Amino acid sequence: MIELGKTRELLSQGTARAVEVAKAVRVMQRSGLVPFPRLDHGIHSLISLSKYGPFVGAAKHAASMTPDRDGIIDELGPLTFAELDAQSNALAHAWLSTGLGQGSIIAALCRDHRGLVLTMLASGKIGARLVMLNTGFAGPQLADVSAREGVEALVFDSEFAELLSVIPDSITRYLSWAEEGHDASAGPQDIYGLIASSPTSPPPAPKKPGGFVLLTSGTTGTPKGAPRERTSVFASAQFLDRIPLRRGGVTYMAAPIFHGTGVSQFIISIALGCTVILNRRFNPEKALAGIAEHRADALIVVPTMLQRIIDLGPEVLAKYDTSSLRIIFAAGSSLSPDLCRRTAEIFGEVLYNLYGSTEVAVATVATPEDLRVAPGTAGRPPVTCSVVLYDPDDRKITAPNVTGRIFVRSGLSFGGYTDGRHKELIDGHLSSGDIGYFDERGLLFIEGRDDDMIVSGGENVYPLEVENLLVERADVLEAAVVGVPDADFGHRLRAAVVLADGAAPNPDELKEHVRKNLARYKVPREILFLDELPRNATGKLLKRTIIDL
Repeated sequence: MIELGKTRELLSQGTARAVEVAKAVRVMQRSGLVPFPRLDHGIHSLISLSKYGPFVGAAKHAASMTPDRDGIIDELGPLTFAELDAQSNALAHAWLSTGLGQGSIIAALCRDHRGLVLTMLASGKIGARLVMLNTGFAGPQLADVSAREGVEALVFDSEFAELLSVIPDSITRYLSWAEEGHDASAGPQDIYGLIASSPTSPPPAPKKPGGFVLLTSGTTGTPKGAPRERTSVFASAQFLDRIPLRRGGVTYMAAPIFHGTGVSQFIISIALGCTVILNRRFNPEKALAGIAEHRADALIVVPTMLQRIIDLGPEVLAKYDTSSLRIIFAAGSSLSPDLCRRTAEIFGEVLYNLYGSTEVAVATVATPEDLRVAPGTAGRPPVTCSVVLYDPDDRKITAPNVTGRIFVRSGLSFGGYTDGRHKELIDGHLSSGDIGYFDERGLLFIEGRDDDMIVSGGENVYPLEVENLLVERADVLEAAVVGVPDADFGHRLRAAVVLADGAAPNPDELKEHVRKNLARYKVPREILFLDELPRNATGKLLKRTIIDL
């Protein structure tokens, strides 16, 4: 009987998996990612993906399907898919001639431009693993990550040249972007010289794809490496199920590509044959101008970027025709209900909020319809994803409106950090590190990080609730709440607030606003007024900086 029960369970799991795959194929077909009825094209794409991994495979397929279409447009102009393929072939040949190849570790310290894209493609074509470094790194972080990951070669922008003094001379350097005034004769060699002197024929396919290493934000210490090697061919359906990206569009990439949000949507856009607009530095008004100029139908941002665009005000926003936008894709940190409402008022119902992390990848997606009925929600799990809540005793929570720890199963979840550590797993679901609840409609709401909880006077406080309440006020642009050690209460609440232009700082009024809407123990005992909140390059709040003020 036990064996029969196991057999039934396996059959049930197999059936459920087959249903998921069928749904994923339908989603991919609807978006244009699976080119039915041209099965020959589909087979060509699958072969490329199998040989090179998701990014190189997608780019090679785009080069074969639409060679003359612009693949990217950066500050130097356009590069077609065919040009991206040829130039990355040349860079791959150059690196192979130096001894780099299968299993080599290459790192990129680059902003968003063609140099980074060519590096991503070339490293994949030789089977190297590419470590995507954060452009906001300080010296100690760069040194620690380079040593831990075993970096052999580094591609960098000239603005970071001085930072490289912290890494060994044995790491070969290649320049990817020269700022105005940079002395090229001082070395090192730039990748464009390598490209110009190397053949553009396809290099031999690697024995296996190299993949990427994405890094955690490192807000509490040295960033951890989360490798992305092989992923299921159906994993892209997780994005496309609830976000209507379509073949042949134009994507304005505001989020940095080294970040999980940026790299995932860059790869999806390339796979769909979309033109991607890149800029090395984010400027909110420049982003609006770029959307209008290129008639972009998708904008990829982290929430702080969206906040900065909205805060430009009606006069600046009215200068640019952004009516082409069908999608504003935001991910990387929580969206406040106020920001959701203001975005809809200005751009219409085009906002899609993805909840996930570097480790779990995709967990849930909130559509404009979800955000209309429940501003601030993280939405629902897309096809092939599963989200489960557990209580402190690892018991599954099934009732609505009961807070628990969030665990995610996704074909894009990582297999463990590069240092050998892992996140907690329960029944095949990976811990996101967050807590939240599902409401009666099945919509997920995030209450904060599990380790963000502040115990003040014996009461549990999650900062996000207080932050969202403060930013609903017209005189508050941004707010962050932290716990500061306190001899009497264990911790006291400190709020850091960025005021709107012309607003007068009035801490007592803000405290009273919280007191009227939340429990008394959630009222900050002190409020600091800052010109801007401290954040890293991907918009993550640096709470330790606020605690230390």
